[in-house]
Amino acid sequence: MILVAVVGAFATRFWWDGDAAHLPEFAAAYWMLAAVIFITWAIALCAMHTRNPRLLGIGVAEYRNVVSASVLSFGLLAITLSVLDLRVARGFFVLALPFGLFGLLVNRWLWRRWLVRQRTRGQFVSRAIVVGKTSDVEYVIGQIEKKAVSVYQVIGAAVDIDGRDTITVDSRTVAIVSDLHSVARVAGELHVDAVIVAGHPGDDDHFIRDLGWDLEGTGAELVVASRLTNVAGPRIHFRPVEGLPLMHVELPHYAGGKHLLKRAFDVAASGTALLFLSPLMLVIALLIRRDSEGPVLFHQERVGKDGRTFSMLKFRSMVQTAEDDLAGLLDQNEGAGVLFKLKHDPRITRTGRILRKYSLDELPQLWNIFVGEMSLVGPRPPLMREVQNYDDRVHRRLYIRPGLTGMWQVNGRSNLDWDESVRLDLYYVENWSLIGDLVIIWRTFRVLVNPIGAY
Repeated sequence: MILVAVVGAFATRFWWDGDAAHLPEFAAAYWMLAAVIFITWAIALCAMHTRNPRLLGIGVAEYRNVVSASVLSFGLLAITLSVLDLRVARGFFVLALPFGLFGLLVNRWLWRRWLVRQRTRGQFVSRAIVVGKTSDVEYVIGQIEKKAVSVYQVIGAAVDIDGRDTITVDSRTVAIVSDLHSVARVAGELHVDAVIVAGHPGDDDHFIRDLGWDLEGTGAELVVASRLTNVAGPRIHFRPVEGLPLMHVELPHYAGGKHLLKRAFDVAASGTALLFLSPLMLVIALLIRRDSEGPVLFHQERVGKDGRTFSMLKFRSMVQTAEDDLAGLLDQNEGAGVLFKLKHDPRITRTGRILRKYSLDELPQLWNIFVGEMSLVGPRPPLMREVQNYDDRVHRRLYIRPGLTGMWQVNGRSNLDWDESVRLDLYYVENWSLIGDLVIIWRTFRVLVNPIGAY
């Protein structure tokens, strides 16, 4: 991909831009520059560990490292050329970065799709055994099994022997293959790739240290699972102090430069979307007017950042008397927790059902985003009656602006139970990043093509 980018930039700048006639005069210098860019870029990708097997196929760290390595390599080259006072055609130098970065990210994404398909067939996964107290082992296995495509394939458990031969977690039966004292030997016999330690097994303070020693030569890596939940990897840092490994967890911040960058992205993206989607929104408005009586837009008071209320806009997808008819439907509620949802809600119009299925009724919220009441990505904007029933921890959802899409949108929407919906929103509030937002937006487009939980 780097070679294609460099050669493509060379061709675009000189052959297609009218400078081909003068190319022989400086061809050698630019081919040398192309070689330097190629070598520097390749070294940067290696130095930033973009091919670390622990990153491949899961999370955004792989993509983030690719972007960081690319920007770093071109930054270093730009500084070097400036210091040496070497004049080059800036068009050639600038074209290579976007060409190559786009190609690298698409290439990584395509290979990830292939890897995910292989892992669903049991290929390219790490065979693992989970070690610890029975309750901790069951928790870790349950979390691993929740993921449709997991990096680990749990083939056994090692617990304090209590007379059982198996552990059952969510209908999955896992064999107990060892006690706590024979883990390394069994790991070698079973040729496992990883030994996952859940919690703090047994009463031996040196258990993990001794297990690490015993695993030397077996080919298995030692993985320690923490009960520290709802904390994303970038917020965790390790600092050894006199041989004591201290885990530093960064506290979440709800203001500052990162949030200003998020706001700038919201304004740019929502403004552009309003401009280009206005013809589609006009067509939807005409269809709503023809389908049923009432206004095109539906205004509803929602609770935003810091508990401030605002009027959220939606295309009207229900009959004009929907709010008055709600009282007669409360006993049929199928929603989770304080939410009201009904799969076959009689108040929804024919046009409204299509709009809801593909989330087109949410498009007017681009204006809420543009004026600062909402964000492109964030927690679901709640009703006041929902907020009044929140417990203390759920109020943390209001620490940032609600979103047009979010974790709930790409993880099942109305099919989620209340606790899972809250967990996803709280995780996002404390761990969001701009790269993560872009991933959620991309996944939202995929959900719109194949709607799940939309009604």
